[in-house]
Amino acid sequence: MIKIYHNPRCGKSREGLAILENSGKEFEIIKYLENVPTKKELESILKILGISPMDLVRTNEAVWKEKYKGKSLTDDEIVVAMIENPKLIERPIVIQNTQGVIGRPPEKIKDLLN
Repeated sequence: MIKIYHNPRCGKSREGLAILENSGKEFEIIKYLENVPTKKELESILKILGISPMDLVRTNEAVWKEKYKGKSLTDDEIVVAMIENPKLIERPIVIQNTQGVIGRPPEKIKDLLN
């Protein structure tokens, strides 16, 4: 099953959702600001994406600049920061079985579906 971690207020996330809708494939929408991933889920997403927690952080968000910028944080602390402040999670994230992409640019989602 394909999953998209989606923020309806984000243009890139809406573009990613449109790509999935047009693919004709079945998928699940996870509005991660409302249904925040657990630590275990977020760690699983990071493993599938093959990236470090810092690579998933939206460093231009005000909450990052106010609370975390310039601090030396462990990977675990960064994961916790994303769970406590889900706006920090880059979007959209599309997971298909054991593969996944951050849909920036959204065309990356098409590559995943092929």
